[in-house]
Amino acid sequence: MPDAYLREQLLQLLRGENAHATFDDVVNNFPLAHVGVRPGGAPHSPWELLEHMRISQYDIVRFSQDPGYVSPKWPDEYWPRQQAPSSEREWRKSTESFRRDRKEFEQLILDPGRDLYEPFPWGDGQTLLREALVLADHTAYHLGQLMQLRRALEKKPD
Repeated sequence: MPDAYLREQLLQLLRGENAHATFDDVVNNFPLAHVGVRPGGAPHSPWELLEHMRISQYDIVRFSQDPGYVSPKWPDEYWPRQQAPSSEREWRKSTESFRRDRKEFEQLILDPGRDLYEPFPWGDGQTLLREALVLADHTAYHLGQLMQLRRALEKKPD
């Protein structure tokens, strides 16, 4: 299997193509009045999930690029402190940051000079391939949660 084929498949997985909802499918036109709500006893609000996804993705991107990068403290610094954003602008800023970091990671995947299988000298055996799979899996999991919250919040009372 050519390396270019694997890289393209990784991009599709990261973008949520094929079997997964895309980030844009879930967050575009999200009911902003409800982004700080935890419906039906849910453990997280849409805002908390969005920020967790953004922070986690940022961590993976930076770790994959920079041997001097220091990851946030787990779990406290991987989740926002507030249940809701301070404004609609903060929600939009978070979604834009998520998209920008994903594109940056996609460029790492597309770079033929980056070996997908070579362990990072600064890690504990992590490779670019592993980080791509972890990122795709993590994002898909939390996008599923976010989609369920959206459906619950958009559901009209009977």
